[in-house]
Amino acid sequence: MGKALVEKLRQTFGKDVHITALGTNSAATSLMLKAGADDGATGENSVVVNANKVDIIMGALGIISANSMLGEITPTMASAIGESDAQKILIPINKCNLTVIGVK
Repeated sequence: MGKALVEKLRQTFGKDVHITALGTNSAATSLMLKAGADDGATGENSVVVNANKVDIIMGALGIISANSMLGEITPTMASAIGESDAQKILIPINKCNLTVIGVK
């Protein structure tokens, strides 16, 4: 999902936006960098450190739910994202065991 988001953002905004890719694993981060992210980092500490340094956080709905996404989202990560002042744009997907009423 991160790769697709970065590609679409780059396609829409070009170099007018700075994209920081924060992946839960090195494969995810690598794919986002190849898709055009300006910089990237991997793992819990990277998410915690950067959650309050960005204007917008985009990702699956599960990024705000501890232990979601097959356990890749740690409680610390979910808390840092949820408590961040950044605007959050969350995409509902079925793999997070969360249901948003009114969304198919």
